[in-house]
Amino acid sequence: MAQSNCTQVTEFSLVGFTEDPVTQVNLFLLFLLTYLVTMLGNLGIIILIRASPHLQSPMYYFLGNLAFVDLCSSTIITPKMLVDLMSEKKSIAYAGCVAQIFLFDCFGITEYFLLASMAYDRYVAICHPLLYPLVLSPKCCFQLVTGSYLMGLTNGVGQTISMSTLSFCSSSTIDLFFCDIAPLISLSSSDTTLSHIILTTAASLFGVSSILVILLSYMAIIPTILSINSAEGKRKAFSTCTSHLTTVSISYGASFFAYLNPISDGSRGTDKWAVVLYTVMPPMLNPLIYSLRNKEVKEALRRLLKIK
Repeated sequence: MAQSNCTQVTEFSLVGFTEDPVTQVNLFLLFLLTYLVTMLGNLGIIILIRASPHLQSPMYYFLGNLAFVDLCSSTIITPKMLVDLMSEKKSIAYAGCVAQIFLFDCFGITEYFLLASMAYDRYVAICHPLLYPLVLSPKCCFQLVTGSYLMGLTNGVGQTISMSTLSFCSSSTIDLFFCDIAPLISLSSSDTTLSHIILTTAASLFGVSSILVILLSYMAIIPTILSINSAEGKRKAFSTCTSHLTTVSISYGASFFAYLNPISDGSRGTDKWAVVLYTVMPPMLNPLIYSLRNKEVKEALRRLLKIK
């Protein structure tokens, strides 16, 4: 009877980080700087890849899409967070919450599959170099990228369906700085069985499958590199993988830390910073990693600046 009398909420309140005004200003400046670096870095990577004829290989095609996804992922979360840090009322409309969940989960899984595609690219380039132009043809690259976006879209739709089955009678306050499906399931006053099934299935199907591709690729790559006789050859082969491995470690490591970290009342502040670690930091760090550690990117940037 209580469930039938439940009125669906029209907006959610976001707790955010702190109520201290000084800390809010400091956090605003920190996240604003982070967002500006993210925007400039990822836009720079996209423009550089499009403008440079030396960055037209499949690896940079994937990297350009990764930069686009990072740009979108950061824009879904950070601007709203910046507004809330400077506002007394921290809230988000129900429709806005649904949209945020859909887009964030969509681009999140897309990034994982793009990273898996990049691992496959490195596998073919190192283990089967003579077949590389044939296997990683423009058509194949397009299909891998399209498949990554379709996997992300599937996850986004699934989590949106999960959200639509939830009712919120007892509370509409989210103890976080954005809408995420996991805390909403905990907040719901309705049966959450379907939502748990969708969340678990998505994590198992998309998360595990993408990281499995990465692991299998490097299980073949590492022995191949170690079998190279010359030290210079080994160094060169490893150098083509270091940027990707660093990006994978940050993206997956931050996600695992955030979602596998046990939530407790005494560690909610730590939990929020764990979420920041995987929502805000990877989109900022990825272009820095590929620009600072990649000789081809640095050389392309030098040539582009000389032309101008």
